[in-house]
Amino acid sequence: MDPMLTFLVILIGMYGLSTSKNIIKSVFSVTIIESGVILLFLNLGNWQGGSIPIINGAADLIADPLPQALMITTIVIGSTVTALALMLCIKVFHHYGTVEWREILRRGEGK
Repeated sequence: MDPMLTFLVILIGMYGLSTSKNIIKSVFSVTIIESGVILLFLNLGNWQGGSIPIINGAADLIADPLPQALMITTIVIGSTVTALALMLCIKVFHHYGTVEWREILRRGEGK
């Protein structure tokens, strides 16, 4: 996969984060940025023409298993953080009655 595509995914997430007026859209934009970073790390750990590191036998070029292991951990932690953020969005909705950034900030300044 081309590293420019991974940067494009990251930029799409940053655009969504900077233009979103909704907390839930912001959470998903951060998730898109995280996915782009994961793709970038996996792309950097792969050699052109490399093989899977679990193959029995001698191979000259194998994919580095360390970024793969780290990104699996990152996926698990990222999904947990996303679930926690969405749960906090529910709590914000129950407290303020909306998930719009401007409305929440306006009500928070009035207290």
